[in-house]
Amino acid sequence: MTLNENGGRLRAEFFTPGSSSFTEFLAAHRPELLSTRSPLPPGVRAAPDLAPHGTTVLALSYRDGVLIAGDRRATMGNLIAQRDLEKVHPADEYTAVAFAGSVGLALDMVKLYQVELTHFEKIEGVGMSLDGKARRLAGMIRQNLGQAMQGLAVVPLLTGYDPAAPEGERGRIFSFDVAGGLYEKRDFHAEGSGSPYARGALKKLFHRGMDRRGAALAALHALYDAADDDSATGGPDINRRIFPIVSVITEDGFDRLSEPETEELSREMVEQRRTRPDGPTARP
Repeated sequence: MTLNENGGRLRAEFFTPGSSSFTEFLAAHRPELLSTRSPLPPGVRAAPDLAPHGTTVLALSYRDGVLIAGDRRATMGNLIAQRDLEKVHPADEYTAVAFAGSVGLALDMVKLYQVELTHFEKIEGVGMSLDGKARRLAGMIRQNLGQAMQGLAVVPLLTGYDPAAPEGERGRIFSFDVAGGLYEKRDFHAEGSGSPYARGALKKLFHRGMDRRGAALAALHALYDAADDDSATGGPDINRRIFPIVSVITEDGFDRLSEPETEELSREMVEQRRTRPDGPTARP
């Protein structure tokens, strides 16, 4: 942060007791550094089609925890702005966040959220509960409401492993609306323009007790279905070797599936689609 001009000493606010929230500290002393603060002057509206926009992300619970995944495409109006965007990020050791929406704001919000969780743990001496993490992210989204109303919305998807939850329910999924509304989802959920197609695929593919490989294949099939019907969602790019990001959170913490593993599963899924273009059928 900033230093005092006299001798390079920290300013008084750094030694004043206050909230354990880093965003509240910034709002009080350096509000211009908050990503949720609108960069536009009053009366000026954003042009959403001129800013990269990311979709689609999804999550599903499985036997050992929770899986979270996202495609790699970012669009700008009718153009593909980026083919290898990473929309899934660890928030801390046992929490991950993915996003759909305005890419620049989303990436800044993710970074700020990571700092927020670390700052809380350092100040309080204990990590925030998963419910607390969800509420804190909801508050950050609410601060971005002004920009969301101008078309620069960020819609995250939060997942975490909760050791305090009952056995079999420790992988938890939270969704949000642009006004900061918080909703816990059971079993699976998806966000972004391709989310209706991804959720439709997960309805027929999801079942309780899936292992990691089965959950990853279900996620890849769901993203493939989303890309099949939504032009803003990108499917696996075999020629460029660009594949979805797939990560899991278990009692051992956050783990991103390696690129070779994701490539192998993606190729297997694409091969299955050669004989069944609409994907696997629901289990009886």
